[in-house]
Amino acid sequence: MRRCCGGSASAAGCCFLATYGPGLGMGSFDWDLETRVLLMDDEALALFDLRPDEFDNRPESLAPRVLPVETHRIDSQVSHALKDGSVAYGTYFRVRRRDGTLRWTHTQGHILRDADARPLRIVGIVRDATRELSDSTAHRERVEAEVDRRRRTSIVRNTTAALAHARTVADVIDVLKDTHGLANLGASNIVMGLVESGRIRLVAEGPTGSYVPGTRVTRVDEPYPMSETVRTLAPRFIESPREFAESYPILWPHIEHLGITAAAYLPLIAQARPIGALGLLYQDKTGFTVEERNVILALGSGIAQSLQRAMFYEQEKDLAQSLQQAMLPRTIPGVPGADIAVRYRSAALGRDVGGDWYDVIPLPAGRVGAVIGDVQGHDTHAAAVMGQLRIVLRAYAAEGHTPATVMARASGFLHELDTDRFATCLYAEADLTTGVVQLVRAGHIDPLLRLTDGTCRRVPVDGGLPLGLSAEFGRLDYPVTTLELDPGHTLLLYTDGLVEEPGTDLDDGTQALSELVCAGPHDLERLADLLCGHADDGRGDDDAALLLLRRRTMDAPRSGGRLQQHVAPGDPEALTEARHMIRAAVRAWGARGRADEIELAADELITNALMHTDGPAVVTLRVVSAADRRLRVDVEDASSALPRLREASEDGVSGRGLLLVDRLADVWGVDSRGGGKCVWCEFVVPTRGAE
Repeated sequence: MRRCCGGSASAAGCCFLATYGPGLGMGSFDWDLETRVLLMDDEALALFDLRPDEFDNRPESLAPRVLPVETHRIDSQVSHALKDGSVAYGTYFRVRRRDGTLRWTHTQGHILRDADARPLRIVGIVRDATRELSDSTAHRERVEAEVDRRRRTSIVRNTTAALAHARTVADVIDVLKDTHGLANLGASNIVMGLVESGRIRLVAEGPTGSYVPGTRVTRVDEPYPMSETVRTLAPRFIESPREFAESYPILWPHIEHLGITAAAYLPLIAQARPIGALGLLYQDKTGFTVEERNVILALGSGIAQSLQRAMFYEQEKDLAQSLQQAMLPRTIPGVPGADIAVRYRSAALGRDVGGDWYDVIPLPAGRVGAVIGDVQGHDTHAAAVMGQLRIVLRAYAAEGHTPATVMARASGFLHELDTDRFATCLYAEADLTTGVVQLVRAGHIDPLLRLTDGTCRRVPVDGGLPLGLSAEFGRLDYPVTTLELDPGHTLLLYTDGLVEEPGTDLDDGTQALSELVCAGPHDLERLADLLCGHADDGRGDDDAALLLLRRRTMDAPRSGGRLQQHVAPGDPEALTEARHMIRAAVRAWGARGRADEIELAADELITNALMHTDGPAVVTLRVVSAADRRLRVDVEDASSALPRLREASEDGVSGRGLLLVDRLADVWGVDSRGGGKCVWCEFVVPTRGAE
């Protein structure tokens, strides 16, 4: 050897080499598994028909001398021995010499391990086994039969197993082009084409160099073997180079250099029609036995089924994604006073496209509606339901209904569709002049709020049942949560595909998203890219939608605004939200000096309506531009009984409400409204910028 064992080899290894060689027709090797260096003496190299200056001490450099199918078998046997604790292995294989002849060779290896049984080196011998097998015809036939049996078993098992995981056409091609795939098929080269409109388009060739110029797209009537199999729907077995050259004189000169000795071309047939053709080219055989032909035909059938399944999968995926993209808004309208970014990421599971959606709805008086939702299920039906829900939500919001009414009507619509699907949804209506945001949640995830200092927190929103379910169970009263959105604050609405991960808690995912938002860039588009990119990293099994809304003061609407709040009887939280809305609007509309007066007067009117009627109160706050600028509070109820201004006794607990309104407001009054009434009051406030 060019390096002796010395002190680095174990006693067992040195004994192994001393026992078996080197000698006539036999050589030895020493393979360091950590450095991947393989040292072989001159006798061992001669068995591979290599000169010492032709070998670079790398195991893979021997591959061109060993038949591909046997390279795969030897690799598997050595790998198994290393893993199962074996101390030795042995196998027969064939070496192709420079003149093209094949020679049987035998190798034995001894595995040297450390104290922890970790393999360090393999020392062994290779020897010429041609005479041995020639002297024992029966033994040679047994070896060859065993090799063929293992190869056939390997072909069927390994190819079928690999194709079982192929989801797309590209996956099928990767299985067939892979080096191990070629070995599984027993071929040295492959070509595959798909039938498209009377032509065959080459989609795979391997290894690199198998492609014949001018055959990327060929007609079915051209004189090529793949064209013939597609025309006749019959396989074509070519058993010798001479037969190949005579049958296909146009093709043969381009592939003669590959050393092809036989070939099998198969039509890939699915549902009684050809969808493609596969060519398997061999360098180590002439002729095909009946059993070999049957195995190849069975493999062709399995490949055709996998290919058709992949094609159907991609078609359904394209259909589902096209349907969903058609249902989502094509563009997001520009909204004065807000920056908005949206993203949608489809599920990684191909056709399993769900019903996630977003929408932005411009509304009068400087308001905007933002919607995020998710229809149950992951199929085209979910996408279709999503499209209908998006349209009706937009219509109800544009009609001027309150957020709670928008959500209730959408739930009724979904229930009347007579579908088995429900949907979660979050609707936010923002007044960009005041920053007041009214949120209604139907079984959806709470939004996040990023402040101007970069911190981020979850916004708890009182919720009702998902759309469809609330109508089914008659629980259509959706509570409204009010939030004040200052300039520079960003509201994040998203679906669960952005935070859900198998095996983890939803709260943990939300916390991780919140931390990512805190560390994210200020630019809204870059932030949206970051968040959806984060979803692609390990969270690709569900689709996800994202909507970011940031309030800004530049080019914000300057006209008087209008806000409305529904206050149900016996709902102290709704009363608190109404006060919050009034206080925020008064400050934003430039009436800070009278904020306490307006809030107190409005509170008295709302309380009177709740105490003296059996129904809810609807409070509306708006700016009235007349000779002077006024802020008007309207409180509507369903009672026709008119309020009366009176003096309260010293020990009385009521009667002071209207008295306070009379003293605080510049003017007040009562208007009849059908079966009810509206009590209103107005306050003169300075014009914008006058304070």
